[in-house]
Formats: sequence, structure tokens, C-alpha cells
Amino acid sequence: MTQHALPLTDASAARITLYGFICATLFSATSSAPTPLYPLYRSLYHLSPAMITVIFASYAFALLLALLTLGRLSDFVGRRAMMLAALLCNAAALAIFMLAHSADMLILARVIQGLATGIALPTFGAAILDGNKVRGPLLNSVTAFLGLLAGSLAGATLVTYAPFPTVSIYALLFMLMLLALALLPLMPETVTPVSGALSALKPQIAVPPRALGPLLRLLPVNIATWALGGFYLSLMPTLAILATGSDSPFIGGGVVSTLMLSATASVFLFRRLPPPRALSLGTLALIGGVAVTLSGINHHLSTLLFLGTAIAGQGFGSVFSTIMKIVMPLAESHQRAGLFAAFLVESYLAFALPAMVAGFAVLQLGLTATANYYCLGILLMATLSLLAGRMPAGSRAERG
Repeated sequence: MTQHALPLTDASAARITLYGFICATLFSATSSAPTPLYPLYRSLYHLSPAMITVIFASYAFALLLALLTLGRLSDFVGRRAMMLAALLCNAAALAIFMLAHSADMLILARVIQGLATGIALPTFGAAILDGNKVRGPLLNSVTAFLGLLAGSLAGATLVTYAPFPTVSIYALLFMLMLLALALLPLMPETVTPVSGALSALKPQIAVPPRALGPLLRLLPVNIATWALGGFYLSLMPTLAILATGSDSPFIGGGVVSTLMLSATASVFLFRRLPPPRALSLGTLALIGGVAVTLSGINHHLSTLLFLGTAIAGQGFGSVFSTIMKIVMPLAESHQRAGLFAAFLVESYLAFALPAMVAGFAVLQLGLTATANYYCLGILLMATLSLLAGRMPAGSRAERG
């Protein structure tokens, strides 16, 4: 059966667009809120860097699983039903965070949070497009970065200055989840439910032939970008404290917030550039930013650490949004779900696996040496992609 969009008044369209944007941002904020607390968890529960990255990776793997299996369900059962499921799951995860007193409970909370976010992002993202097809793509491209910025900054502020540092940020987010649940009945449904929900649970992973070449050329920089994000959201808060000599949790959260603020700005700064140029500039920013960050880490200079992070953030945001612009139009409408699933698998594996390997490497090499090797790997992958990016020009000229 064919899904049909329901007619919306201007007021209803504006309402669901705003609600979808705020909720998508809120879910991303929830996902980054634990990051500034990782150094505190390390000392309270005697966790190793390896366990910190396992806690982080459990979220990423659960998110990927949910995206591939539950991400399309709102097309079949309706947006509001899946919004309800996501909000309830996330509220449950936040409650577990508030009660957590061990690594096992933190992993459980992160798994439930990952499942909730995997449901939420495509559902609220689709609702934003339902309400505003013109501005929807731009809004969807910044919700993740804005949310990651808000979550890491709020988490860092509350863990530094508020009482009950392992509870306060989650209590705030839990109240916002309850508010979102209370407002949900006021939101319009935007699509008619149709049959086929069970078949939608089967992941569709396939790369159309004409998208394979560009996807492979972009693979190194995509891995570099997501690996950078994974490192910042797992080990960077602890590394920032070590590199700067400050024991304030705000330092780690501030570095992560700097990356996300810069990434958000880059989406707007680069969006009018032709995709090949935006990709080249973004890759160069990624390379330059990581190099400056490494210098700050090794020389214990917080100024260089923050400056390099800001430059790398320009690459982080622009590369992510530009790859989507380049790759997704290469698929026909019936191929997009499979291509997007393949892109997600590649991206979230790069997000989780290198960070988890780094966590175990810290036990043998130490945090600073691990960061050096990790960042050198990012530089290598980004440089390879920059060189490979020059290849399509010749083939286009031959076809022209």
C-alpha cells in the first residue's frame, strides 16, 4: 500500500516542524550529556578508559541497530506512535542514568538511549520534512550538532557547578522529556498508517552501482570524520583534563562543545558552495584542525587544543553534510533506503570501533600516546580522501 501525506494547515505544519526540530535536538543533547561525566565516572566507579569506550560504543551499536530495523516504522504506523515510543524509551534511559552506580547500569542506560535515539532521529526528521519541505533539509542537518553542543555544554556546566553532579543533567533532561510527552497529543499526525510494518523491520542495505565509486572515494574522509566524533565523545574529556592540567569537568565538556558549535556553524558557512569545493575545504579544515589539536595535546597548551578543535569542527560539520549531498542523489527513490542504511553502517562503525580500540590501547600506551596514534590515523585517512577526490575530475572531463 502507498503512504499518503495528510493535509496540514499552515499553523499545524509550523507546529509539527517546530516540535520535531526541538525534539530531535533534545535527543541529540541527551546522547552527549554523559560525555562530560566520564572522568567523574572513572573516579567514582574505578573505570578504565577501555570501559569508558565500551559504555560509549554500546550507545552507538544500539543506535545503529534501531536505525536499521525501527527507523522506517513511522512511515507505516504513523509519526506520533513512534514519537511516543522514542520519548518513553529515552525517559526510561534517563531514569536509569539517575540511579546508576556501576558500569553495568551505565551500559544499560546507554543501550536503551541508543535504541530511543535510533527511533527518534528518523521519525522526528521525517516530521520536520512533513511540515516544511523547503527548510526541512537544513533543519535536519543542524539538529544533531546543536543537540550535541547543548548536551555537552549543559552536562559540563551542571557537573561542575550543580549539586548531585551524576543526577542533575539527567533530571533536567527527564523533565524536558516529560514536557515533550505532554505536548505530543497536541501535534498533528502527518501520514496515514499503511500495512507493511513487519517488512520494514528488515534492514535494506544496498549500494547502487553508480553510487559505489563516489562512496568508496569518500570512505576515508567519512571514516576520519566519524572517528573524530567518536574520540571526542568518549576519551577527549579525560584527555583534555590531562593535557591542560585542570581538574575541572568543564574543560572536557567545553572542548566537545567547541567541536559541535564549530560543526553547526560550518553547515551554514559551506552550504552554498559546490559540493566538491565544500568537501575539499572541509577535509583541509579537518586535517589542519587535528594537527593543531595534536600540538596542543603534546605541548599541554589549552589555547591550541581549543583552536584546533574549532578548526576541526569546521571539517566535521561540512564533510558530513557534503557527503550526504554528493552520495544520496546518486540513488533512485526506491534505492535510497538501502544506500542510506549502508552509509549509516559504515559511519557508525567508524564512530564506535576506533574509539573502543583506542580505549583498550590506553592500557598499554597511555592516553597521550594513544591520542597521537589515533589522530595520525585520522590525518592519514583524510589525506587519502583529499588525493582521491581529485580523481573524478578527469573522468568527468572524458565524459564531457
